[in-house]
Amino acid sequence: MMKLNIITKKIRLALISCLIFTPLYAQDLINSGPMVGYSTMQEVLLWVQTSENAKVHFEYYEIENPATRFKTDEKITEKKMGFVAKLIADHVLPGKKYNYEIFINDIKVERDYQMEFQTQELWKWRTDPPDVNFVVGSCSYVNEPQFDRPGEPYGSNFEIFNSINKKNPDFMLWLGDNTYLRESDWNSRTGFIKRYSHTRALTELQPLLASTHHYATWDDHDYGPNNSDGSFWLKETASEIFKLFWTNPNYDVTGNGGITGFFQWSDLDFFLMDNRYHRTSNNNFTEYREILGKDQIDWLINALTFSQATFKFIAIGGQVLSSGAVYENYATYPEERKYLLDKIREAKIEGVIFLDGDRHHTILSKMQESEDVYPLYDLTCSSLTAGINDDDESYNIYSLKETLVSVNNFGMLNVTGPANDRELIIKIFDKDGSEIWKKSISANDLKYN
Repeated sequence: MMKLNIITKKIRLALISCLIFTPLYAQDLINSGPMVGYSTMQEVLLWVQTSENAKVHFEYYEIENPATRFKTDEKITEKKMGFVAKLIADHVLPGKKYNYEIFINDIKVERDYQMEFQTQELWKWRTDPPDVNFVVGSCSYVNEPQFDRPGEPYGSNFEIFNSINKKNPDFMLWLGDNTYLRESDWNSRTGFIKRYSHTRALTELQPLLASTHHYATWDDHDYGPNNSDGSFWLKETASEIFKLFWTNPNYDVTGNGGITGFFQWSDLDFFLMDNRYHRTSNNNFTEYREILGKDQIDWLINALTFSQATFKFIAIGGQVLSSGAVYENYATYPEERKYLLDKIREAKIEGVIFLDGDRHHTILSKMQESEDVYPLYDLTCSSLTAGINDDDESYNIYSLKETLVSVNNFGMLNVTGPANDRELIIKIFDKDGSEIWKKSISANDLKYN
């Protein structure tokens, strides 16, 4: 009897221990996230990464109607898939805001910051297009001394993500070098997952992930080695892991490999270009040299001519309009660059603006070849947390010198106004969220007469 009582007592203590520690344990099982992914009128993607196998689901409710709750499917995270769960919130209506909760092993995880998402508005044929506020940035380096180069840390000013979050953007578009693969990472799938997991887990990043929708394209550092190209031996792995950790609504829309994609928000279209998967080596001059490849450019031109968007944003890892044939600027591939720009002009596509990163400084370029065409703009926005440089772009005849920024920064783009008079307002902010410069571009000025 005494032995039975001892066993019963141990069981009781074990149960009490589970009741006390299970919620905390569930919370500790999250490595990064939750993150809000793409938004449409009828579904939103929710993402999270656990640190070991766990059962995950989300519950959500319209902010104005908290009594009616919905639940996503459940998923068991697995090591071979980086312990990542992607789940769809599909009981939603257009133009609504929702709070959501995350459950790990059926235990609600508490967070001390806002967790919400929104669906896009059903506005066409009904009202003027909704205003849009979105953030752009590139080059996000998170230090890990064990694997970093010796010397001064390359990454800093991580509080920039808190500053972005305080601006309350609708979404953030990451313009490449969102993760910096190291020598220890790019030769194995394990290395890719390890690096992406480490970067995504940055403490300062979590509130921004939880309440802002996220889209991304890549550049060399989240694809493979520095300046890597189409010859990279693990480019299929690079594509796989990028798709695992990011939350675009589509990838490889050309069917030729890589991560080329597209999304819409209000009256804006975004074309996410892949400047690595098909790229000719920077040092290979024995053949026709390309960054995007003809198939990807032809898809882009076709999609641009189909688009009815007021502004058509082409997001790509590196500078497009810069006239300087330096570093990895598109000017170092002059034939393909000419083909791309000629096709845009030949098709009389209006409202085109390039968005890119890579350069570790921010600058706006403006190209207008003649009075018969409207000006093309290229906003280079870099860097978020990686090292910066003092390159003045004196070689770039299209650069607007007053827009040069050589500190860690991000851009916020606001599109506002009635359908017949939309305006793009670009603001660049430093790591503390203080405005550095501002410029307005009218949609009517990006049209042919």
